[in-house]
Amino acid sequence: MERRGWASRTFDALNALFLILLMLTMIIPFANVIALAFSSGMASMKPEIILFPKEFSVEGFGTVWNSLDLRRPFMNSVIVTLTGTFLHVLLSSLAGFVLIQPQLPGRKIMVSFILLTMMIPQDAMMIPLYLVNQDLHLINTLSSLVLSGMISGFSILLMRNFFLNVPYEMCESAQIDGLGMFRIFTTMYLRLAITGVATVTLFEFVSRWNMLSAPVLFINDSTKITLQVALKSMITDASATSGNLLITTNVRMAGILISILPLLAVYPFIQRYFMKGLMLGANKE
Repeated sequence: MERRGWASRTFDALNALFLILLMLTMIIPFANVIALAFSSGMASMKPEIILFPKEFSVEGFGTVWNSLDLRRPFMNSVIVTLTGTFLHVLLSSLAGFVLIQPQLPGRKIMVSFILLTMMIPQDAMMIPLYLVNQDLHLINTLSSLVLSGMISGFSILLMRNFFLNVPYEMCESAQIDGLGMFRIFTTMYLRLAITGVATVTLFEFVSRWNMLSAPVLFINDSTKITLQVALKSMITDASATSGNLLITTNVRMAGILISILPLLAVYPFIQRYFMKGLMLGANKE
């Protein structure tokens, strides 16, 4: 075997060093958040970066959950995220399944139109969406957050690409056996394209859980705000107080940690489908 030259070894070393530095830029801030969240109030107020808790305490979590009452915003986020993600995945899958039907008239035109919608910035749609929700009397309701982004061109085309990997002859054989199209969709295509479902589910779950602009625009009722809006108010509050309660750094970091726990809990269950789905979903017809 030919020995590698010094240039190749130097490149590998620099590449490894770059990746380590990049990894540290992600790990250190997260470790600092955890350390501050489990520190006491006075210890967390010191202007320094720590990687391990000082004066270990869970008082920050108690303050966030009870005194600042994040339970209602947390449940609002859970309702919006679960309902919105389910509807998004269902509708995207149905639309993707329709677009693979060879007998569908104007199929290529529909795909082109869906691609066109992906070029419109999301921020440019906020005012029209507000007017639509206002006309439907959905302002200050969780339904407005569920309907916002309930379908997207990206998810439709992603599911379409997954369904294209399933031989259409299976669908024709099932039709000959007497199965209806909806039965074929639920029992065959969704199961064979589980990696695509997992990919779209993860993307949409993260997007909805971290949703901020839509709740700020559509919700004015304090009982209907989501967790991210409540955390934003708590973290960026210039006075750093809530009534007579001083919001210390450990309280803020405890709130941040609570907000990312659902994401950390969901990812391990669909990670193996997600990584495979990213590769398969990239295939084009």
